[in-house]
Amino acid sequence: MIRIALGIEYDGSSFLGWQTQPGGGTVQDALEMALSTMADGNISVTCAGRTDRGVHARGQVVHFDTGAVRPASAWVRGVNALLPESIAVLWSAPVPEDFHARYSARSRTYRYVLLNRPVRAALDARHAGWHHAPLDVEAMRLGARFLNGEHDFSAFRSSECQARTPVRTLHNLDLEKRDGRIVFTIRANAFLHHMVRNIVGTLVYIGKGKHPPRWAGDVLDSRDRSRAAPTFAPEGLCLEHVEYEEHWKLPGARDTEHQMLAPSA
Repeated sequence: MIRIALGIEYDGSSFLGWQTQPGGGTVQDALEMALSTMADGNISVTCAGRTDRGVHARGQVVHFDTGAVRPASAWVRGVNALLPESIAVLWSAPVPEDFHARYSARSRTYRYVLLNRPVRAALDARHAGWHHAPLDVEAMRLGARFLNGEHDFSAFRSSECQARTPVRTLHNLDLEKRDGRIVFTIRANAFLHHMVRNIVGTLVYIGKGKHPPRWAGDVLDSRDRSRAAPTFAPEGLCLEHVEYEEHWKLPGARDTEHQMLAPSA
């Protein structure tokens, strides 16, 4: 058996999330079906980070084990020929048997794009959240500072979260205003279920003046999910990058947290 890692991108709009379901319709279902056809045997994949319904990925990483011997191009171009157009394999690489897409990852970076204008989007409807009222980005930045570092993020955790511990290390949380959009870039060692979307919702409450910036820290300290804002819409969220140690020799391993995983030659 050999272990292979793949870099994946997908538009999550038409899928029921990442994780396989009995009725199908998820990204994992589509990918495993294509890989199993290419390998002429059942393939099961493990991903770096499970995404919800409507959430996208530019830098998802998966691994799988197979006894099938195929040229490297088969796991990229060959599999892509079997996938729906909204999923693409960007690169493939053989990895040691102790590599794990989830547990070997050092960090994950998500980006949330929020359209901030009076009217809803048409062209960006599947790829951006929306808030109609003007938002104070500087107040939101001040609120974000309370969330950096290692904390118990229970207040930003879904009731369905299955993580063993709510403690996470948020390395950085940046906000940038561009052409009527507010772009949140969030990098952490790992994330809880709905954590990014709950943080975005809380910062939006600060941005519209419902609470002062300090409120983000108060919510965090409370460890009470009911204290935070409602979970924000999934459409604007994208898994941008997964960072690994260089010794795994994955394409993109030397990239910074703000760069995409690059296709292999």
